[in-house]
Amino acid sequence: MAMTITGSVKRPEPEALASAVEALAARFGNRLITSQAVREQHAHTTTWLPTQPPDAVVMAQETSDIQDVVRICAKHGVPVIAFGTGTSLEGQVNAPAGGVCIDLRDMNRILEVHAEDLDCVIQPGVTRKALNEHLRDQGLFFPIDPGADASLGGMASTRASGTNAVRYGTIRDNVLALKVVRGDGEIITTGTRAKKSAAGYDLTHLFVGAEGTLGIISELTIKLRGIPETIAAAACSFETVRGACQATILAIQTGIPLARIELLNAEQVRACNAYSKLTLPETPLLLLEFHGSEVEVAEQSRNFSEIAKECGGGDFTWTTKPEDRTKLWQARHDAYWSVKALRPGAGVVATDVCVPISRLADCVTETEDDLKRLNLLSPIVGHVGDGNFHCSLVCDIDNSEEMARGEDFMHRLVERAQAMGGTCTGEHGIGQGKQKYLEAELGPEAIDAMRALKLALDPQNIFNPGKIVPVN
Repeated sequence: MAMTITGSVKRPEPEALASAVEALAARFGNRLITSQAVREQHAHTTTWLPTQPPDAVVMAQETSDIQDVVRICAKHGVPVIAFGTGTSLEGQVNAPAGGVCIDLRDMNRILEVHAEDLDCVIQPGVTRKALNEHLRDQGLFFPIDPGADASLGGMASTRASGTNAVRYGTIRDNVLALKVVRGDGEIITTGTRAKKSAAGYDLTHLFVGAEGTLGIISELTIKLRGIPETIAAAACSFETVRGACQATILAIQTGIPLARIELLNAEQVRACNAYSKLTLPETPLLLLEFHGSEVEVAEQSRNFSEIAKECGGGDFTWTTKPEDRTKLWQARHDAYWSVKALRPGAGVVATDVCVPISRLADCVTETEDDLKRLNLLSPIVGHVGDGNFHCSLVCDIDNSEEMARGEDFMHRLVERAQAMGGTCTGEHGIGQGKQKYLEAELGPEAIDAMRALKLALDPQNIFNPGKIVPVN
């Protein structure tokens, strides 16, 4: 079918798009939406990338809805973009070639809970908070906590991580099986509820992190955990960022079973104090959480306190009161909004890298030095237990000189992480924003392999085109 090109991706001819929209309107009625406001909402990226809205939005309610959208769009060569809650940070929900967005928020049913097997089966629109609310009375929880109340389908698609990753792993470690709608509208089943399998290719983890470029997730089977007997949250201030990072490294190396360990640099602590009405010392800070029995939690806290003192840590305070824990972690989850409040009207460019734990202190301190040299404001917060940290760069997006300095900083940040054996993104994904760094990290052969997979599973390039690997 003839196409015109918009940027690096092909846009369908107007006649093909009109035919697809007409067929979708006949199938979905008022669940097909073409208003400008709704279309722009479904391209919102919560960061600096320009909004590129789809041409239409379909509100899916069942797997058959996804299948029918894909079949209609495939027939007419129209792109299809899946949408969960819109909290991705690298342009994953943008529609650079236009097309149809499938909003999955109404596919939010928890289909099965197998408490005795510690797993459940859910639709992709189920959010993290809704799932844990449903599970709480059964003494279970889902541990992956990226901060935003993201949908589980979106978390799987972007290979999300979060504050609990140091103990419970990332979303990749907690998905047992998927059902995925492929390019002809048929369903791929990637696995079973068994905790391990050696049956065939690992299709489950092929789709985890594919950002909707290979198919659309319509169902997930995920692992659950028992709610710990005792949970304690702790805070410990340090004289320097290097000292806080060294304490993290030593805690990991000595085998303290931390559930969470988060770094906030001094600028981020100041922002959190102002936004969340806290009175934390405005120096580098580690927020921690310990899970286990009462005796185990006390021992973990004591052991970490000793390490912290060796690394220049100050008073170590911990609490098991739910209200105190909630207040502390809510402040951490509100870090993005606290940074945004530092300079009303400015934009916040959120980016992340991840390095081997032994290089964490070097990477963070060199990054802070770079920010000073470039005269930029970018509070730092990180899931430092696995070497991952985030910079929230505050910039006037209309000031070309300031944005140029910001882009220089982000480029140097990625190069620094990659030079240290790390990655351009620990959990935000590639999307549109970090495509240019992928080949330097993995090599052209790996990019060719990804492109071959994309073309094999999506020969028309209708699934979220323009993301991860260009194919045109």
